[in-house]
Amino acid sequence: MAEGRDIAITATVLVCCLLLHCDTSHAGTYTVGGAKGWTLNVVGWHYGRSFKAGDILVFNYNPAAHDVVSVNRVGYNACTVPRASKVYHTGKDEIMLVRGQNFFICSVPGHCQSGMKIAITAI
Repeated sequence: MAEGRDIAITATVLVCCLLLHCDTSHAGTYTVGGAKGWTLNVVGWHYGRSFKAGDILVFNYNPAAHDVVSVNRVGYNACTVPRASKVYHTGKDEIMLVRGQNFFICSVPGHCQSGMKIAITAI
């Protein structure tokens, strides 16, 4: 009897480990803008791609000329930075997507209006 119980416990642990591994092994890493990086007119870069919560977006850019700001829908639509928005400015920012809508803009005046913004929906 104890032997059967041990096998059942071992099997359960193995299944849990496999499920955890499968969930994290499918996360993708995507460089925003491809080879051009995070720059003007990147707004349509993500078309045709599917994203999941946990995927990583890599923003490569010149930090003296740009930044990345995680904003809400209002900030995205108006190209404004709401209070408490997270601002990234390293030039090699890696941001994990959350489930639902994720909005990013460049806050340098005129850049967002010139298409330096993306809206990503992660499932």
